[in-house]
Amino acid sequence: MIEAQKQIHLWLKENKEHGERFLQRLVQENSVRGNENKAQAIIIEKCRELGLSLDIWEINRDQLKQHPFFFANREDFAGNPNVAAVLSGSGGGRSLLLNGHIDVVPEGNLSDWTMDPYSGNIKDGKLFGRGASDMKGGTVSLLLAIEALKKLGIRLKGDLIFQSVIEEESGGAGTLSAVIRGYKADGAIIPEPTDMKFFPKQQGSMWFKINIQGKAAHGGTRYHGVSAIDKAYEVIHVIKELEANRNKRITDPLYDGIPIPIPINIGKIYSGTWPSSVPDLAIIEGRMGVAPGEKMFNAEKELEGVLEQLKQSDRWFRDYPPSIEWFGARWHPAEVDLDNPLIETTSSVYKKVTGQLPIIEASPWGTDGGILTEWGDTPVLVFGPGAAEAAHHTDEYIDLQAIFVAAEVIALTAIEWCGLEGGPTSDPGND
Repeated sequence: MIEAQKQIHLWLKENKEHGERFLQRLVQENSVRGNENKAQAIIIEKCRELGLSLDIWEINRDQLKQHPFFFANREDFAGNPNVAAVLSGSGGGRSLLLNGHIDVVPEGNLSDWTMDPYSGNIKDGKLFGRGASDMKGGTVSLLLAIEALKKLGIRLKGDLIFQSVIEEESGGAGTLSAVIRGYKADGAIIPEPTDMKFFPKQQGSMWFKINIQGKAAHGGTRYHGVSAIDKAYEVIHVIKELEANRNKRITDPLYDGIPIPIPINIGKIYSGTWPSSVPDLAIIEGRMGVAPGEKMFNAEKELEGVLEQLKQSDRWFRDYPPSIEWFGARWHPAEVDLDNPLIETTSSVYKKVTGQLPIIEASPWGTDGGILTEWGDTPVLVFGPGAAEAAHHTDEYIDLQAIFVAAEVIALTAIEWCGLEGGPTSDPGND
C-alpha cells in the first residue's frame, strides 16, 4: 500500500496539467438540463481512451415512471445519454461505484458574472466556470483516480464502476435509471462539493406549490375584497413555525455545525395582475428539507397538516383552503452508519494522504446518494473537492489542488476496498 501510494501521488503530480486541461474542456461545455450530450461525449472519449467497458444509453421515461422513486418533470431524455464504464477486477474483491453527474444548474444573470460562465479560466490556483465545483471537478477526480490505477498497472480484485449521469440537479432520474439497469455495488463514493468533508448522511428535499385564494376587488375599495397576498403571509407564517418545530427534533451531532438542518425554503411567490386590483390568487413555491431516516410521505403529511389546521383558526381558509401540489423534483434522504466499513476505509486512507482525520458532517442538501442507498442497496459516502460556497453561485470555481488530493484518496480507497490482485482476498460479508 505504501509503495502504491507513492506511485499514485507521483503520477498525479506529474499529470497535473493533464488533469486541469481535461476539467477545462468539461467546464467549457454548457451541460445544463437537456444539453448534456457534448459534455458526455468528452467523458465517453476519456473512458474509451482508458479501455473501460462502456455502457451508453438513453433514459426510458416510461420505464422509470413505474418506479416508486421516480419523480421528474422532464418529458424527453433523447440525445442526452447516461454513461457507465467498468474497470473489471480479477475477482474475489468488493466492488466500488464512483458516481458523478454531468448536468449543471443554469448560469443565472450573466451580468453578475465577472467572466464567461463557461470560460474554464484558471487564476490563482482556481478554475472558474459553471459546474466547476458542482460537480465536474469531482468527476475529474474520479477519472484521474481510475487513470492513475490503469497507467501504473495496478490491478484490482473487485470491479470499479464509473458513472456520469444526467438529471441529478432535477431529482436523480439518471442515477435511478442506472440502478434499474443493474448498477449496484458494495459501496459508492459521490464527489459532490463537500469541501473535502465526509457526508455519510444526506438530507432529502422536495418541491411544493401552494395555491392561495383571495377575492378580487378594486384597490380603492379593497375592504370589499380579500387579498391573496395577505393570506399568503399567514401561510408562510405557519410554514416557518413548522420549520422551527421540525428542526427542534434534529439531535444528530453531525448537524451541530448547520444552523437549520432541514430548512423549508420559500423560493418563489407570485400574485396579482394589476396594481389597482386586490389579487384573488397567490402562488407559493418552495423546497422542503427531509431528514435522514425520515420518510418523504411523512414529511409531506406534516406540511399538508399545518395547512389543514389553518381552517380551524381562519374562517376564510375554512371556506377556501389552500391547496398543495408536490411537483418538479425530489431527492431522497440517505444515511450510512459511521462504523460502516466504507466510511472506516476511506477515513483511514484520507488520514494517510492528508495527515488528518476527515471532518464528518451531515449534508445540508440532497444528492443521488438516496437512490443508491435506499433502492440500490449500495452504501454511499459523499466526499468531493468542490467548494460548497461556490456551487450554484456566480463565478463558480474549484481549488485545483483539491481535485488531485481527492483523486489520490479515491484511488487508494479503491485499492483498499476492492483489494489488490495477488493480495489477501476481501470478503464483503466479513468486514
